[in-house]
Amino acid sequence: MKVTVVGAGAVGATCADNIARASICQDLVLLDIKEGLAEGKAQDMMQTAALLGFDTRITGSTNDYSKTANSDVVVITSGLPRKPGMTREELIGVNAGIVRGVAENILKYSPNAIIIVISNPMDTMTYLALQATGLPKNRIIGMGGALDSARFRYQLSQHLGASPGDLNAMVVGGHGDTTMIPLIRFATWNSMPVTSFLSAEQQKQIIGDTMVGGATLTKLIGTSAWYAPGAAGAALVKSILNDEKKLFSCCVSLDGEYGQKDICLGVPVIIGKSGWEKILNFDLNAEEQELFKKSADAVRNMNDVLKTL
Repeated sequence: MKVTVVGAGAVGATCADNIARASICQDLVLLDIKEGLAEGKAQDMMQTAALLGFDTRITGSTNDYSKTANSDVVVITSGLPRKPGMTREELIGVNAGIVRGVAENILKYSPNAIIIVISNPMDTMTYLALQATGLPKNRIIGMGGALDSARFRYQLSQHLGASPGDLNAMVVGGHGDTTMIPLIRFATWNSMPVTSFLSAEQQKQIIGDTMVGGATLTKLIGTSAWYAPGAAGAALVKSILNDEKKLFSCCVSLDGEYGQKDICLGVPVIIGKSGWEKILNFDLNAEEQELFKKSADAVRNMNDVLKTL
């Protein structure tokens, strides 16, 4: 099996490192436009193989897409973060060009690849990748909900004094501070509803802290997070290549599910060898459904910017 990670920055390199350590694939390509960056990080990772005991072959490449040929899964992390003074439209315009170019180049050499999008704004970039490539919708996956759900489980674990591994909790909707929807009503602690152990005030705080999880880290470290986003991308790759049929929240194309069409948004999906294989229908109550609709409206407004490019 072969995996390519496009973008050797903090998120891409962390994703690649997680994939290599877990021996998920035989061949791993790290690609970047900056001369020598991917080659250097690939060599650095390969020098840990004797210490960590993995046999994955890691290759770095400066913009040579021929080295990505016959990849089974491609993770796209490339793109610019939003800078001071940059408008939403400007960010989308820059990153749309990057993501479109990457997707087109990847498919020249790996026409059967499944694409995982991490680039921001993630919901809009996932929608763009689907529209630009014309691939079957099950082969385009946005990572955001998997990350947001991990952050949700972290917040729950802090209040419950529980292991995050004993918690099941999911975030749906858009991958943004105001668009994500932590579904605390469905969250469980080894099959017991977490709401049985948390006060209404605690539940409200957990939801709020989850929603600003990314912004909180940016404030603390001065840039976007990378450990959890990289791990989330690697977890999706693992579920695909091992056909694990794991349940994740991922940004995928909706065609009537949850009352939405012509949009990519975070919903519960099964991830296996075909990409995303099935959308699960959580029975949202009226309040949750209204929040989902508002989230879709906000993401759709961002998607509309693509029409002006």
